[in-house]
Amino acid sequence: MVPEHDSQQAVPNPPGMRPDADGVTRRRPLRRRHVEETVEVAVPVRTAYNQWTQFKTFPRFSHVVHDVEQVRPTVTAWTIGFGPLRHRFSVEIVEQDPDAYLAWRGLELRPSHQGEVEFRPTASGGTAITVRMLLQPRGAAKRLTGSSKVAQVTSRLVRRELQNFKLFIEGLGQEGGAWRGTIRNGRVQHDHPEPPRSRVAHWPVG
Repeated sequence: MVPEHDSQQAVPNPPGMRPDADGVTRRRPLRRRHVEETVEVAVPVRTAYNQWTQFKTFPRFSHVVHDVEQVRPTVTAWTIGFGPLRHRFSVEIVEQDPDAYLAWRGLELRPSHQGEVEFRPTASGGTAITVRMLLQPRGAAKRLTGSSKVAQVTSRLVRRELQNFKLFIEGLGQEGGAWRGTIRNGRVQHDHPEPPRSRVAHWPVG
């Protein structure tokens, strides 16, 4: 977890659930973390959010993401790596609020992680995007991940990827697609009864 000398940067309360004023239970923001990075992009919140949810476009701007595959409506498989090294893992979107918030959890056990991204409007009409991550290693890897050096390396990587996204979306000027649905506790929420199922898969993100 977070080493003692980093404790001032982390709030000790773990992530959980919270009821909103409308009575809907939503995920509490990730308050204990190893990584937190923010970037401001010169596009409106809706544009930034819509493009972010197009996960399959991440390889177009990322230096480490090589492929993203939709496995189930809320589960994607990511292939990342440097040079010839590749690592494939799956993540589940557990909470998603359009134009505001997206939270995920890694489905691997060794190691796993949690993460979230928040979208907030800025005074200039742009968007502040904040990514937080909590690493959850097991076994001997737990001691390694507790090192501040690992957190620093991860922070630099997230910071660089956010800058890459900034250049990408500002260069486009508009989103290349969108999914405007909501996810609660890993389930897609439907405002209306679901239509009869088609033989053709329609994924909520992509």
